[in-house]
Amino acid sequence: MSQKNSLKRAEARLGFIFILPSLILILSIIIYPLCYNIYLSFHKVALNPLKTPKFIGFSNYLTLFSDGEFLKSLMLTFLYVIITVATSTTVGLLVALLMNRKFKGRGIARSLVILPYVAPVISLVFVWQYMFNGIYGVVNYAAVDKLQLFNAAPAWFDHPVLSMALVILFDTWRVFPYSFMMILAALQAIDESLYEAAMIDGAGAWKQFWAITFPEILPVISSLVVLRAIWNFYKFDDVYLLTKQVPIMGVYLYQTAFSVYDFGLAAAITVALFIIVMTFVLFVRRKVNRI
Repeated sequence: MSQKNSLKRAEARLGFIFILPSLILILSIIIYPLCYNIYLSFHKVALNPLKTPKFIGFSNYLTLFSDGEFLKSLMLTFLYVIITVATSTTVGLLVALLMNRKFKGRGIARSLVILPYVAPVISLVFVWQYMFNGIYGVVNYAAVDKLQLFNAAPAWFDHPVLSMALVILFDTWRVFPYSFMMILAALQAIDESLYEAAMIDGAGAWKQFWAITFPEILPVISSLVVLRAIWNFYKFDDVYLLTKQVPIMGVYLYQTAFSVYDFGLAAAITVALFIIVMTFVLFVRRKVNRI
């Protein structure tokens, strides 16, 4: 019996040794930065790294939630996330349903669909800036000169509403291939015999979708919604590159940290965003589990 216990302890020690590098990695790149960020959120951080941060309690959080610009940016981010996640997921679903059908050239069509997702962001941004340029852009040439939809060329990247519409359109166009690939994989995993049985029972295409297809792909869609919401809540790169007229949270956080150099307040912003995002994730998971 003692020999058996000794073997178990030896196996446990060996297992711990094997996972120790992973634990060290997790502690160094996840746990420590997270705890240090929370620590900074309660301090006034000097630009000089040799100076010790000054403890100021909840002052950063009080300043944050009394700042009208932060609240405006938060509401704008919620709007951006809701619209982009809904549109990219819907477009991805529709394209996946189309590409799941058999037709000539389906493989080439699937490859073309994912091009916006695999292309570098910076090159796509430059192409869109060229397309919507107020002087020589092809969009204004078609909409103003040819179709005469506008009396004058709109300032796409300088108008707050138009800029918001453009960044939403850009994100939907660029990221819907990700939703398409995930949903298409789920569609291909559905047992064809389920559809055959439904057709024997007289179910049409619409009934088959709601009774078979949608329940089968719902876990994938819920995961997509959660992941895309998290990514877009922290979105920065393409929005900042496209226009300076859409101050969503990623842009607001960047400006606070690297334009104003208020690192303590920036840390408080990230803590607040973490709480908001985690609350959303838990809420969505609970709702999906009840379905």
